[in-house]
Amino acid sequence: MAHDHGQHGQHDEHGHEHGHGHAHTHTHIDFAEMLPMLEQEAELFTPLYAEAAGWLRERQPDPEMIVDAGSGPGVISCLLADTFPKARVVAVDGAGPLLDAARARAARLGIADRFSTLEAELGDGLGDLEYPADLLWASRSLHHVGDQRATLAGFAERLAPGGVLALLEGGLPSRYLPRDIGIGRPGLQSRLDAVEQEWFTRMRRELPGAAEETEDWAGLLTAVGLRHAATRTFLLDLPAPLSEEGRAFVATGLGHRRTGLAEGLEPDDLALLDRLLDADDKASVYHRPDVFVLAAMTVYVGVKA
Repeated sequence: MAHDHGQHGQHDEHGHEHGHGHAHTHTHIDFAEMLPMLEQEAELFTPLYAEAAGWLRERQPDPEMIVDAGSGPGVISCLLADTFPKARVVAVDGAGPLLDAARARAARLGIADRFSTLEAELGDGLGDLEYPADLLWASRSLHHVGDQRATLAGFAERLAPGGVLALLEGGLPSRYLPRDIGIGRPGLQSRLDAVEQEWFTRMRRELPGAAEETEDWAGLLTAVGLRHAATRTFLLDLPAPLSEEGRAFVATGLGHRRTGLAEGLEPDDLALLDRLLDADDKASVYHRPDVFVLAAMTVYVGVKA
């Protein structure tokens, strides 16, 4: 389970763009295989995550134990360690290679003495977590679990009294290009979103133990016994002209969707994507002056009594 991933339909192509692009020709996702893309996305989105972490610090200023549930390669785990310099941070994920990357990152940043990892599938609970969490962060990981309500209840159980659960789900589909880019039919990204929504629905249905759930995240926090304390949406606004790092991210995300959503796209949109991804084409995202990144992610906060 990886959270630094892209945005399924409404928000997973960030590495998850997790359409951010977790899309595949089938609905199985190999997050370990996606390691470079997950790191690329999380690093580009660091300003957004840093703002969210600063907001959480106002609500939980001095946590002793922080758990990143669905940590992926640990980019955000390490950011949380930086935001809360007195806290111990545990990165929890089901993919061993991603946890290896998380430990290596923590070592490079000099925080290995208060950083650890735990390999566990979120749907099975948080494994052998030694201490309750004062702050539990779950970013776009819950929707990869079949029974979201049961998993959220498991998260709530692992909170210390007064502990905070920060759930990042939903938001808006990211945008990288104007509606009309001068080539192809206008509205490419909206059509990609529509195909990805269908893929996301299939992915959810095929998860082990899948249970239908209305995506009322604040209501779900309340349903598992937490007090819904706040909701806030954070914006990443990287305007044109975009940096080389930003262009690389856009190319990676569109390329991932080009591969994963191909069966649901019309031939003219596939041809348009090919042009956008051709580094030798002056109309590609590598060269055009109007490429940008605009993303909105929503965090829901629940507090344990």
